[in-house]
Amino acid sequence: MAKKKISQIAKEMGISSKKLIEAFHKLKISAKKVSDYVTNKEADKALDFLTSAPKKKVVKPARPKPVKTAGPKVKKKAKPRAPAKPKIPREVKVAPAPKPVSKLEEVVAPPTPAVGISARNLKPRPPIVTVMGHVDHGKTTLLDAIRQTNVAGGEAGQITQHIGAYEVDVKAGNTSGKIVFLDTPGHEAFTAMRARGTRVTDIVVLVVGADDGVMPQTIEAINHARAAQVPIVVAINKIDRETANPEQVKQQLSNYNLIPEDWGGETIFSPISALKKEGIDHLLEMILLQAEMLELKADPTVPARGTVIEARLDKHMGPVATVVIKEGTLRVGDTFIIGTQDGESIVPTGSGGIGKVRALLNDRSLRVKEAGPSTPIEVLGLENVPQAGEILYVITDKKILKEIEEKKKLTHLIAPPKRLTLEDLYKQVKEGEVKELKIVIKGDVQGSVEAITKGLEKTTSEEVKLQIIHKGVGEINEADIMLASASNTIVIGFNVIINPNARKLAQYEEVDVRLYKVIYDLLSDVKKALEGMLPPKFEEVIMGRVEVTTIFQVSKVGTIAGCRVTDGKVTRDARVKLLRKEVVIYEGKISSLKRFKEDAKEVEKGFECGLMLDNFNDIKEGDVIEIYGMQQVK
Repeated sequence: MAKKKISQIAKEMGISSKKLIEAFHKLKISAKKVSDYVTNKEADKALDFLTSAPKKKVVKPARPKPVKTAGPKVKKKAKPRAPAKPKIPREVKVAPAPKPVSKLEEVVAPPTPAVGISARNLKPRPPIVTVMGHVDHGKTTLLDAIRQTNVAGGEAGQITQHIGAYEVDVKAGNTSGKIVFLDTPGHEAFTAMRARGTRVTDIVVLVVGADDGVMPQTIEAINHARAAQVPIVVAINKIDRETANPEQVKQQLSNYNLIPEDWGGETIFSPISALKKEGIDHLLEMILLQAEMLELKADPTVPARGTVIEARLDKHMGPVATVVIKEGTLRVGDTFIIGTQDGESIVPTGSGGIGKVRALLNDRSLRVKEAGPSTPIEVLGLENVPQAGEILYVITDKKILKEIEEKKKLTHLIAPPKRLTLEDLYKQVKEGEVKELKIVIKGDVQGSVEAITKGLEKTTSEEVKLQIIHKGVGEINEADIMLASASNTIVIGFNVIINPNARKLAQYEEVDVRLYKVIYDLLSDVKKALEGMLPPKFEEVIMGRVEVTTIFQVSKVGTIAGCRVTDGKVTRDARVKLLRKEVVIYEGKISSLKRFKEDAKEVEKGFECGLMLDNFNDIKEGDVIEIYGMQQVK
């Protein structure tokens, strides 16, 4: 007898898979999952049950009504009215309670948009999926296969350093729809960012290598997903390898109560090869079916509310926040505040402040006019760079907006701005005769800084206390060096550069500046320093800088950059960094250096030259190339 999938039958009937499975359960038909198959006869039984069930429910409540109302109708009507009256003043009493508060942190804004949600306006929304896994189990390669882009190739230490959000249109099997993927880092040092990602996540895809099996980061991801009460879909990757053993992976994960469906459990397992793009459609189909069981819905008509996933300071656009909309629709021109939620109230924070949507950019960097539920969007128009994990609320009441602005001005008069001064630093760190290692942290994005902070807090020992006195986003500048010099602090930079003036100032002030590209190395060095086991330090010595003025494309050769040496000198086979808008795009060596078509060993300041970079051709006019060497610090 022909059989059909439950998900397909539900689609044909025009009902949810969840209701259909409940009907099978009541009819004692063996069907637990949306991927299970049932016969046409069993499907007809379920359909008859669902169509007849409402009639029985209507008849039953119709009988007791006349019995209850046949007696003292007046008393029963009067009784609910009497307790209803005191409820109204109780609600009124709660509302004005925050009025005497004078601090900005305690300003109570209007209730969250969820209060105004109507069941009639609820619409299905795409699932928000976080992909987690061990650092080298193919998490980014999987996202690369889904998005058809090449992200994994340029990652330092094979770690995804930033959280991104991508919307994907899916057509797999008999299902179709949209899925929003959050790309969270897979390294254990990024615990904070991963935990933050699960807060907005509906489904977690756990990527496990079929050859390596369960690793420490795998267990960590399982714990985070369970803490957030998020269902897990397991993707067993690298099944194309000779050493692949999917059954062993299933056995290992069953020890953590992730039991496969074919073993009688409830966890969906999907074998894939992200590299060869095998099994991707099946995985996406399983994600959509899992989302259907969750019955995800949102009201697009209420004022927008979204979670900040990532934030950065762009040189041209100013503060930019990546936000995933949870409720409502965010539109260009909307006024919003960045804050945290306390019960049904909005507590504005000083990091993001009040803003007005100047522009919205989707995940393809295209401008759009609005963004609905589950949409990842970049928001322009913020006052400052918000903290990752904070919430964006749209405010439609002008009176409340004015009240918040007045409170904010008043607070600035009472309390100083959040800029660190020498006196404030010493007040914070002066706690007696305790040895302290004080650190200034600068990172490329807020999420990286947050993850580094969490990692460093775990390195504290009894003998030495770790004190982070300042942290921020952007390149290391003169202000950071002066702050470090005044407070006897070392400066740590992650995926950022130190500008030339700050570098000279650091040498003059003898400030220890350390730059890292991989967070593990950063945390390892700090831990070793606390234990007195730090190996000899090597620092970068800038030998010269060149500016790319012209580009030549030569077939079978590659890209030749026509350059002018603006500082120092450039030597053949030297180490280089290619900077584009103050961001490091490439690190490597010069493979060829010429002057007037002749090979040159070095080219001095003020002269022009042509050069090629080792295995890198994406050079553009206006790029700056730093030539540097490594020197041991004695």
